[in-house]
Amino acid sequence: MDWKKAFSEKFSAHLQILWQEPLSRHTTFKIGGAAECFVYVSEQEDIPKILEFCRETRVQLHLMGNGSNLLVDDQGVPGIVMCMGSDFSDISVDGTRMTVQAGALMSRVSKKACDEGLSGLEFAQGIPGSVGGGVIMNAGAYGGELSQVVTGVKAYDREGNLLAISGEELGFAYRTSAMRERELIVVSVEMELVRGDRAQIKFRIAEYAKKRREKQPLEYPSAGSTFKRPTGYFAGRLIQDAGFSGCQVGDACVSEKHCGFVINKGNANCAQVRLLMQKIIAGVEEAFGVTLEPEIVYWGQADG
Repeated sequence: MDWKKAFSEKFSAHLQILWQEPLSRHTTFKIGGAAECFVYVSEQEDIPKILEFCRETRVQLHLMGNGSNLLVDDQGVPGIVMCMGSDFSDISVDGTRMTVQAGALMSRVSKKACDEGLSGLEFAQGIPGSVGGGVIMNAGAYGGELSQVVTGVKAYDREGNLLAISGEELGFAYRTSAMRERELIVVSVEMELVRGDRAQIKFRIAEYAKKRREKQPLEYPSAGSTFKRPTGYFAGRLIQDAGFSGCQVGDACVSEKHCGFVINKGNANCAQVRLLMQKIIAGVEEAFGVTLEPEIVYWGQADG
C-alpha cells in the first residue's frame, strides 16, 4: 500500500493532515517548498504512533516547531513534517517550577513567568521560537540562555521510547545540546526559576524589547541570527567589516540594520539565501581568517 494512503487511513480521523503543504507558510523566513505531508500534533500519545509508522514504512520524519530557525529548500522535503504548535503548548506552574509543552512559544512562556512573578526568562520574550526547538538549540539572548533554567526534559527517541532526561545529561553548549545529535523529540520541558519583583521583571523585558526594535530588522522575514558567534568575535561585525552590509542575491539581503541577519526583502528563495551565505562565509574567511558556522538549520531533499 502507498504510504500516503496508509497514513491517511490510520491518522486522518483525529489529526489535521495537509498534503503538499508549502513550508513557506510555516517558517519565519517565508521561504520553502512543500512538505509531502504536514501534520499537526495535539496529543502526546500520537507521537510514538507516528514514529512507529515512519519506522515501519521507512518514511522520513522531520520535526517542526515555530519554524523560526529554519531554511527550507525550494524543492521542499520528502516524507512527513510533524508540527507541535499551539495545540501542544500547555504551561503549568508549581511554586518556582514551570513545566511547559514543547509547542509553547518562548515569548508566551516568558510572559507567563512574568505574570507569576518569576525571573529567569526575561531574555526569551523576543525569541520567536517554540520551547521544544529552543531547548534543543539552547536558545538565548542578552546573556541569558535556556541552559540556565532548564532542569529536565521529557523526550522520545526515534524508537518511540519516552525518556526523562535531567539537566546535567542534556549536554548544553553554545546554541546546541546533546539532544540535537540524538534527534530526540522533546515533548515537555521543566524549568526552575526564582522569585522576583514583577515590576522589575517587566522593566527588563521592556528594555530587551526596545533593544531588539532598535538593533534588529524585525520588519523583514528572517530566521534570526544567520551565523553562530565565533569565539572572540561578533558575526555581525565581521560581516559588516568584510563589506557585506546591504549585499543582495535576488531578494536575499544582508540587513544594513544588523549584518548578523540575512533577511527576505520580498520574494527571496532558498537558493538565493544559500548563495549569499556562501559568499559571506568565503569573504569573512578571506578577510579575517575566521570561518563562520551557520546557526540556521537547512532542510533539503537529502538533508532532512
